[in-house]
Amino acid sequence: MKFFKKGEKDKEKPNSPTQSHPELKVISGSDISETRTQRPSPQQQAPQQNITLPNIKYKIAVASGKGGVGKSTVATNLAISLAKTGAAVGLMDADAYGPSIPTMMGIQENPRTSPERKLIPLVRHDIKLMSIGFMVPEEQAMIWRGPMLHSAIRQFLSDVDWGELDYLIIDLPPGTGDVALTLTQAIPLTGAVIVTTPQDVALADVRRGVAMFERLGVPILGIIENMSYFVCPHCNEKTEIFRVDGGKRTSERFGVAFLGEIPLDAEVCTAGDIGVPIVAGHPESPQAAAFGAVAAELGTVLQESGEEDELTIL
Repeated sequence: MKFFKKGEKDKEKPNSPTQSHPELKVISGSDISETRTQRPSPQQQAPQQNITLPNIKYKIAVASGKGGVGKSTVATNLAISLAKTGAAVGLMDADAYGPSIPTMMGIQENPRTSPERKLIPLVRHDIKLMSIGFMVPEEQAMIWRGPMLHSAIRQFLSDVDWGELDYLIIDLPPGTGDVALTLTQAIPLTGAVIVTTPQDVALADVRRGVAMFERLGVPILGIIENMSYFVCPHCNEKTEIFRVDGGKRTSERFGVAFLGEIPLDAEVCTAGDIGVPIVAGHPESPQAAAFGAVAAELGTVLQESGEEDELTIL
């Protein structure tokens, strides 16, 4: 299978570091009209087979009710914090429209293919990684309909050699629209972690996100409050830039765990931009300690819940 770029159905760029991967077919905007006219009838479509990943213990979605709350930053540093406990961890970037994991993890390569025709995840900071961003140029816009996205997610699960994992962290797109709905309906998860910031507008969207997951039967493992406060690097004074304890109050309202607070700090943003997340680059920092505390709390919630089931896509 091939990637198709606009006007280049059969052309490849062998010297490009971001050339298409042969095991994943991506349809971009120029092919939408064609796929619409050539779509097979229901009688012609082969029935989809269930996909199981029995070697993955916990499948956890990291979601947010809205964009701009640092969800991918939290997912990345949470994954590294879990790996630092000795766990085997995978990180799947399910945000096809805005994949940020390649940048945050500092890796821009094409995955290799195993003899069994499986994609081999890239590894950075002891995390197995898979993202659509590894396979398409940064300037290429992904214009996908729901079925295309569903197909790609199925491939990221069934056609990737994840091996044995304690955790598969799935970084979902923000919001409760069609993309997040399609993914959560397609993937029976161990549970979801919701990232928010303390201000009211973010918390209102968190409530919608919680309601969506509950309606879909996905357990809420907890809420993480990002950008909770700012600590002055000169005087160590703590400043509440937004509201206080918004995430904690929201977790109490819904009867779910409050996994912890992550302080606001420019170093967290800088670390992600240069591809060395704060937990990996500055493990002794207060920010890394905050992510470690969140990971520990998440582990406690999972142990208490006893959730350990096989992943099946229907």
